[in-house]
Amino acid sequence: MRIAHATTFGAIALTTLTLAACSAGDADAEASASAAAPSASASTDATSGATTDFTGQTVTVVTHDSFAVPDDVLAAFEESTGLTVEFTAPGDAGALVNQLILTKDAPLGDVVFGVDNTFASRAIDEGVFADYESAAPAAGDAAQYAIDGSAALTAIDYSDVCLNYDIAYFEDNGLEVPQEIGDLTDPQYKGLLSITNPATSSPGLAFLLATVDEWGADGWQDYWTALRENDVRVTASWSDTYFTDFSVPNYGGDYPLVLSYASSPPSEVIDGEPTSAALLDTCFRQVEYAGVLEGAANPAAGQAVIDWLLSDEFQASVPDNMYVYPVSTSVEVPEAWAEYAPLSDAPHTLDPSEISANRDAWIDEWTSVVID
Repeated sequence: MRIAHATTFGAIALTTLTLAACSAGDADAEASASAAAPSASASTDATSGATTDFTGQTVTVVTHDSFAVPDDVLAAFEESTGLTVEFTAPGDAGALVNQLILTKDAPLGDVVFGVDNTFASRAIDEGVFADYESAAPAAGDAAQYAIDGSAALTAIDYSDVCLNYDIAYFEDNGLEVPQEIGDLTDPQYKGLLSITNPATSSPGLAFLLATVDEWGADGWQDYWTALRENDVRVTASWSDTYFTDFSVPNYGGDYPLVLSYASSPPSEVIDGEPTSAALLDTCFRQVEYAGVLEGAANPAAGQAVIDWLLSDEFQASVPDNMYVYPVSTSVEVPEAWAEYAPLSDAPHTLDPSEISANRDAWIDEWTSVVID
């Protein structure tokens, strides 16, 4: 996803630097505290009643490059468990899954966040994850997004991948805003749309799947042929399309139509006025998951991370930091989202088994139609 914006996008780098700077000093402090009062770094896991004390241990969280968590939420988790959390981010969600598969015999870490429903079945089929079923309170909410027949992944958040548009561009140019996904082939929108490659980007794949859902397995190709003839721009990643290409004031690119999320517009509100909005007919419902890596060096700590990702503290941080909806129904999203980030009433969806059976063939065919 996901699914982060200017301030959020850099948060993981800042968090990683903070951890690197603090971990050496914290280790001595934690050791002294542990000797003086062992219970200080041991906590009773509210999700299962089990005592979890990982004092002096490290857990490595592998994420996509849009992951973000507030420093205080992370620090509270480290203090309650005794863990030092390290992050590694190999790229967009598509690149993340590719790396997980390539390194499955020598895992990049202990637990993964950011595999979405467009790529989840591929990673499961490759045996990347170990089964784990969290007992955290929000696990009941996460269960509605479970992958059928698998206990390897736990849903953490969701949103709708949608085209976003620059409000001022359409007003200033007297151009009608497209309403339906099929409108984008109209010549009046020639050269205005930037999307991401479905072979390298989960939002790009989500949009491809939306067109498969709209026109069927034998009809979507004609739509993409028309988009190519209408000079659609294709980038390698969501961040390229959003941060570089989008013409809204925050970024100043050349494309007033870009592929992003229904939950992106709140980040573009300036002085109380929205500068972008989502086209809700173009949406595909995306769910992000976490999972413990098979062969992880510290699987128990990886499980603790998943419980933490389902905690009220982390779930409450999700909207403002990753601009997606938390799976927990006990957490309220910002009031402004009702106005600026409504979800689609009827998002495009495909069964994960259908995605798994056809993903590679659809991507290859898309590449032949749009790129070759």
